[in-house]
This record gives sequence, structure tokens and C-alpha cells, in this order.
Amino acid sequence: MRLLPPSAGPAVRFLLVTRGARAVADGCMAVVMPAYLLILGFDPLQIGILITATLLGSAVLTLVVGLHAHRGSLRLLLIAMSALMAATGGGFAVIHEFWPLLVVAFVGTLNPSSGDVSAFLPLEQSLLSHAIADVDRTDLFARYSLVGSLCAAVGTLTAALPDWLARGLAFDHLAAFRAVFVLYGCIGVAVAFIYRCLPADAGAPEAAEGGQKPAGLGPSRGIVLKLAALFSVDSFAGGLATQSLLVLWLFATFHLSVAAAAQILFWTGLLTSVSYLISARIARRIGLVNTMVFTHLPANLCLFALPFAPSLWIAIPLLLIRGLLSSMDVPVRSSYVMAVVTPAERPAAASLTAVPRSLAAAVGPSLGGLLLSASPFGWPFLLGGLLKGAYDVGLLVMFRNVRPQEERAKETA
Repeated sequence: MRLLPPSAGPAVRFLLVTRGARAVADGCMAVVMPAYLLILGFDPLQIGILITATLLGSAVLTLVVGLHAHRGSLRLLLIAMSALMAATGGGFAVIHEFWPLLVVAFVGTLNPSSGDVSAFLPLEQSLLSHAIADVDRTDLFARYSLVGSLCAAVGTLTAALPDWLARGLAFDHLAAFRAVFVLYGCIGVAVAFIYRCLPADAGAPEAAEGGQKPAGLGPSRGIVLKLAALFSVDSFAGGLATQSLLVLWLFATFHLSVAAAAQILFWTGLLTSVSYLISARIARRIGLVNTMVFTHLPANLCLFALPFAPSLWIAIPLLLIRGLLSSMDVPVRSSYVMAVVTPAERPAAASLTAVPRSLAAAVGPSLGGLLLSASPFGWPFLLGGLLKGAYDVGLLVMFRNVRPQEERAKETA
């Protein structure tokens, strides 16, 4: 199998590297953030509120970026986002009161989930779509998601760094956690330098396909708004089962250490990585929408069943199966959005489908934290599984006949 599709442009390699670097940082933070906040003395409800603030802030920033990206260089916007990432790491390292942390969480770039929910994502997706032929787009998005998932899995293992620093180098335990946030900020600086290597005109208005300048939504408005509504249901449900809340539940239910939780998430992340390449092959056979739906439903059954697991040895297989299946729709979904809009609408479509997802996901952690505070049963995962199943059915009913051009061309060939 080729490392990259044959039509990949020169910007693709840089974007894959930045995706991987950010994913390492996000994978680490998904485990370290709740553990750090517990050490600071916050309860599950407060932690849920802080997680909500990170997602809500990402949604607002993504909306602003999406509406104004067509006016300038995506490359410069990505560099600015990297500077914000560096500042976020520094803020969490030096601040430990709830209200100041809430502000940093809202304006910053921390990602408490297993996937990318930041404003980086629509900017990079738009650049990738312009750097590849339509026929290779799904394969490239699968590789993009694969890099992110593999590196996020590695990042979860680095969540053991605070324990290693505390034991091996005699760091104060709290200082060890703060050092990891400093490392997160340093990754932001490194990513900024990589973005500087992108072509100078990357994302500039004149770089759009067919001479069309990137703009807001036009002929595809109805499709994008329907997709955004459906994606919001899925993301709200995902917010109930975000990675950090899963970690909290594992801590409370099975009394796991940070290192043990990180190992479980590493293996689920590794299986997720494998699933991305499989999803691209499935999509070529049964289509993008069918792939999104029929790989997602079994994963939601596992999430629904998770609260009923009587032991860790039942919960782990459910998490592993969910890890293998739950994200197969991610590269396919990204490719589908880029396929059903015109090239000029891609930056706006990527952002305007991401923003409602982030807003909906932002509500879930607070509710999930409240439910976990009230009961250790795992009600957030039960409710999340039901809502995700409803999303799958709705997507199939509404979009089974809305197919990308490459699928229609294959049928008529």
C-alpha cells in the first residue's frame, strides 16, 4: 500500500506531521487533564464544567475561523492557532484556581476527547482537499485520521510521565503534572515552525480549484445544515462519553491508576488507527454513507452495554470493540462533507459542520459529570449509546441517496 495517494500535493506531508504532533499532545491531555484536576481538588461536576469550557471555546473559535478563513491565508491562521496552543499549555501549568482555569479552558486549545475537535481540523481538512484528486480524497482522509489516532494512542502512554517524573526524578507530584502541560505548550511551538514550511500561498483565495474563491455557503447550504444538525446529535452523545469522562469512570468504578487507564486507552486508540484504513476500503465497496452507519451502530451497542459491565475484564473488551468500530466514520464523514459541496464552499462547510458538533459536544461533559457525581452506574454512556444509534438511523434515512460524484461515476462506468 502506498504511503500517500499518487495525486497528493507537497503540502500533504507537512499536514500529516502536524496532525501527528498535535494528536500526541491531545492523547496525553485526555488522561492527564482529569487526573491533574482531581489533584487540584475539583469534583467530577467541576471537571465536567471545565471540559465543557474547552469544547465550547473550540466551537466559538472554529466558527470565527471558518467565517473569515476565506479572507486570508490558512497557513497564517494555523500558525496563530499554534501560538494559542503554546499559551494554553503555559496557562494550565501556572494556574490552579477554578475560575481562571475556566477562562483558559474556554479560550485555549485543550482537547479532552479522543478525536480532534479544535479549529485546526477544518483548516487542515480544507488544505488537504485542495491538495488531492477527488478519487483519492477518502484514502487521504483515512491516512490523516490514521496518523492522528496512532499518535493519540502514543500520547495516552505519555500520560504516565507525571508518575515517572515523580518517582524517577523525585519531582513533586503536582510539579510533575505541570511539567507535562509545559511540554504541551512546547509542542505548539514546534507545530508552528512546521506550518511555516507550507507553501506561502497555501489556503490563499486564489488557490481554490477551478478559479473559484473560497466563500461562505452557497448552493450546498441545505445539505450542510442538515449534516450539521445530525452531526450535533452524534457529538452531544459523544460528549457524554468523552475520553476524560471515561477515565473518571474507570478511576471511580475499578480504582485504576493513571498508568493503567493510559494503557487501556492506548490499545483502544491503536485499534481505532487500524479501523481508519479498513473504513476506506469498505467505503470503496459500499459507499460513504453506508460505511458511516453500519460501522457505527455496533460500536454504539458496546457503549450502551458498558455501564452493565460487572468487572474490568468485561469492560475492557467492550472498550476495545468500540475502539475498533466507533471511529471508522471519521475519515469517511470528513471526505463526504468535502465531496458534497463545491470546492469554493469547503472551508465554510468544514467549519460549519464542525462548530455545531463542538457546541453540542460541549454540553455533554457537564451533564455527564453531573450524572457521574449522582451515581457511579455510568448513565452518560447508556444515554450516549441510545442517541448515537438514533443519529445513525437518521443519517441513513436522509442521505442514502446523496452520493459524491466519484460514487455516481463508478456506477455509470
